[in-house]
Amino acid sequence: MENLDRDIKTYFQKLDRSFFMDTLQEFASYDEPIPIGYEQTISQPSLVLDMTLSLHLHRDAKVLEIGTGSGFQTAMLAPFVKTVYTIERIEALYTRAKERLQEAGFTNIQFKMDDGSTGWAEHAPYDRILVTAAAAKVPSELLDQLAPGGIMIIPVGTPFLQDLCRITKESNGGIHTEVLESVRFVPLKGKYE
Repeated sequence: MENLDRDIKTYFQKLDRSFFMDTLQEFASYDEPIPIGYEQTISQPSLVLDMTLSLHLHRDAKVLEIGTGSGFQTAMLAPFVKTVYTIERIEALYTRAKERLQEAGFTNIQFKMDDGSTGWAEHAPYDRILVTAAAAKVPSELLDQLAPGGIMIIPVGTPFLQDLCRITKESNGGIHTEVLESVRFVPLKGKYE
């Protein structure tokens, strides 16, 4: 399988984070989360890169992203996979991210405004799932929608501190979980708050 890590890192260096921010653009180069309104943040760039690399993407992958937010993470995924299916529950963020990503020329992103905690069953299974909000526990619906051999990255824990977990579904359906690092994300709203 082609290793995309070098291409992802090169692209990351060129991606203008300020494009995904309507306010506080002067802080775009800071490696820290920045508020984007509606009690949401645009994640720090180093974490966005780490999460993208941890997915072990491939060109034919179908990816489900829970929490479009600003669209910054979506823009990190789309150039390296077949299709990104992204869900955002806040209408203003959904609309703005969709406008931005279409303006940027992406044609392989499908958008949905909804509670993402139960996934997007219509297009399952997914080769990769990326959750950009913290769940108290791993949603069973997302595990069900992960393809055999698939990988999910999800922050799991309390509202104040989470373990960033990489979950791999083995071909026999078994689940393997490893903790990558400690993180702090906004809560995943919906069934798994």
